[in-house]
Amino acid sequence: MKRKNLMKYGVLTAALAAMAIGSCASAEDITLEFQQWWGVELPDGALQEIVDGFTEETGIKIELLSNPYADTKTQIAAGAATSTMADVVGLDGSWVYDFAKQGAIANLTELMTADGYDDSQLSDQIKWEGNTYMIPVVNFAYPLYVNTDILEEAGVEAIPTTWSEFLDALEAIKTNTDKAGYAIPLNTEAPNGIQNQFSSWLWASGGALMQDGKPALTDNEKLVAVIDLFKQMKDNGYLSDGAEAMKEQDMVNEFENGRLAFMVDGISHLTTIKNESPDLNFTYAAMPVQDGYDGQSGMDVANWGIGIAENCEYKAEAMQFVEYMMSPEVNAKLAQLANAFPGNSTAEPDYSANDELFLTAYEIFQNGYAINEFTGAPTAEDLMRSMNEQLILYFDGDTESVDDMLAATQEAWEAAYN
Repeated sequence: MKRKNLMKYGVLTAALAAMAIGSCASAEDITLEFQQWWGVELPDGALQEIVDGFTEETGIKIELLSNPYADTKTQIAAGAATSTMADVVGLDGSWVYDFAKQGAIANLTELMTADGYDDSQLSDQIKWEGNTYMIPVVNFAYPLYVNTDILEEAGVEAIPTTWSEFLDALEAIKTNTDKAGYAIPLNTEAPNGIQNQFSSWLWASGGALMQDGKPALTDNEKLVAVIDLFKQMKDNGYLSDGAEAMKEQDMVNEFENGRLAFMVDGISHLTTIKNESPDLNFTYAAMPVQDGYDGQSGMDVANWGIGIAENCEYKAEAMQFVEYMMSPEVNAKLAQLANAFPGNSTAEPDYSANDELFLTAYEIFQNGYAINEFTGAPTAEDLMRSMNEQLILYFDGDTESVDDMLAATQEAWEAAYN
């Protein structure tokens, strides 16, 4: 990237701001740690090449700390609790409220204002109490992954488009193969199965968990129908075994190894699955919808967000790096490599070389609307966890009715919002 492009997006201005507030270290003496899970999911060496471009332009070194999502979450949470967080961190939108409230991540609104950064180019900003604490770098859709070999083995001729067709397909898979039909990770340590593998079904049929920004779980007919759908899957033996202990990566491993017919997962795993299981035949499909529903489908989206630790010694320089990652050229390249949609509204990724499955997912995404009601919600992971726990109790028969399950979940959610 040319220096003149970086000037355009405020990097040099940020450097001047850093000098103005008394930064005494030269750029060549500064190393920023960047902790994230992105490097694991991108092509080998891709993230290193991108951050090396920043070092070439500024002299500031970037040390990548790359681990899988679940491990990164644990490490960042531990750093937040002990004020030892890496300088720049990859963030999930569901973490923002917790980290911002405890003062672990820096106020990006203040940092952007300090160097005159034009935030109108950002497609979204995740805020707490009116200030930005996370910027979505790239955005991912969560389509239905379909193992076409398992469907063929089971005698399922067409990918299901409705709930009843989906249940029929799962019955055929159970009867004619030794594979599992669907998986929902319900490990309470990482309860994002509620967000991605459960709520996706509600959103696809136009349903919602919230109304006017508040929990609306009781007297929610579509949510009751989704829970009944999952109860049928559980009672009929259609789900992968060990759901209560399963994490999302365990589900992905099951799919990669050809033991799972359907899963809901982010397109960020496309490259990983293709590389690790090159002989796996799979495709993307839209989420099946409730029988009779003919409206637009909501599609679960997640993002690779970026933030700065409050304990970072060089916040201005860290903000330079964030702005570099959000510059149109870099952001477009990152989106293209990640099989994602850019976080800079002016970026123009070249998807011509992307896998045809990505283009399939993109088409599905364009036919619906993006939704994730947990992004930026207060104590989002606790909201997921409380529903997760109540769903397990209902599955196991310890809670007698759906109404009781939702009443208990509503009570827990209202406490978080109040």
